[in-house]
Amino acid sequence: MTRNVGGIDRILRLVLGLALIGLNLAGVIGAWGWLGLVLAGTAAIGFCPLYPLIGLNTCPARKA
Repeated sequence: MTRNVGGIDRILRLVLGLALIGLNLAGVIGAWGWLGLVLAGTAAIGFCPLYPLIGLNTCPARKA
């Protein structure tokens, strides 16, 4: 499992994920807010299982 989520992508996922969780806990949106856990989790580990399926990688290439 190699990283495929880059820096800006990770920040956006974390912010959006936490916002969705907060809105859910505040009762503003329904159960869809728990999808924020998925976004926050993929931001934390740096891997999105959907990306390899669609051929996407936002992680910059590492320089040797």
